[in-house]
Amino acid sequence: MLRGGLIGCGFFAANQLHAWHDIDGVEIAAICDTDPARLAATGDQFDIAARYTDAAAMLTTERLDFVDIATTPPSHRALVELAARHRVPVICQKPLAATFADARSMVATCDAAGVAMMVHENFRWQAPIRALRAAIDAGEIGTPFFARLTFRSGFDVYAAQPYLAEGERFIIEDLGIHVLDIARFVMGEATTLFCRTQRVNPAIRGEDVATILLGHGDHATSIVDCSYATPIHDDPFPQTLIEVDGDRGRLRLEAGYRLTVENRERIVTRDVAPPLLPWAEKPWHGIQESVAAIQRHWVECLATGREPATSGHDNLRTLALVDAAYRSAAEGRAVDVER
Repeated sequence: MLRGGLIGCGFFAANQLHAWHDIDGVEIAAICDTDPARLAATGDQFDIAARYTDAAAMLTTERLDFVDIATTPPSHRALVELAARHRVPVICQKPLAATFADARSMVATCDAAGVAMMVHENFRWQAPIRALRAAIDAGEIGTPFFARLTFRSGFDVYAAQPYLAEGERFIIEDLGIHVLDIARFVMGEATTLFCRTQRVNPAIRGEDVATILLGHGDHATSIVDCSYATPIHDDPFPQTLIEVDGDRGRLRLEAGYRLTVENRERIVTRDVAPPLLPWAEKPWHGIQESVAAIQRHWVECLATGREPATSGHDNLRTLALVDAAYRSAAEGRAVDVER
């Protein structure tokens, strides 16, 4: 039985706890949160007796096989490095760190301690997106040369996460990071980037619209298009819509989880809707299913010693795109992506 600990009992952590409960051979043996009321409510809901308000005390007292950090970004570096000092493998919520330099240091610290590290970058684990990638891998459209990845919504994300309205950075760091990671997953690594941002909602501090043009070497281009300022009657939130053109056909992942494969001979549409897990609810079920998928992947990696697909090292490449997007928007020009 793998014994895990979870740090941070906020908005999203319940999804992780439900998913851990469903994985055979895993037990969340202890939880930690600085808010005693939230800690008590989560412990009661998931029947977890070992409760801590101090992460160092939890890691010192409990025998843990991994720790799942579900806090907000400013606390990530200290908590990841704390886990590394205790030689405990660590999963950390995205964005990994407040700065690119911090993220590099965290990855280096885990490397030096010899502990496994994975970033909870779950969007690429969504069933519809994996179905799209599988169609590309099967050669259904030939070699991709263009993609558009769109997440446009007017959903009130601030109600459950009010801190999102307070930071100087918003949509690229919170949502765009997911879509940029999907762009890497679908189209490969990007080498150049141009970004323009806008703030449409006057009640927030950061940007709520971002349009990013990516150059994937000399063979492909993608556009990442994100908005939380778009009022839509039939809002597809929280779906990412994707088009991919290949030299022998094209793919369209459309609202309602429909994947259309089109070439000169035929057009086929498939239902690639994610399953509705017993504890999940619409419209969040696609993300909730991906949480279960990425956590199963983590358990498999711990068992086999493999590096996770969204390891710290891998996530540095996604964070490099976030960093480049903000640099490009500030400078008003295309920039090279730091390697």
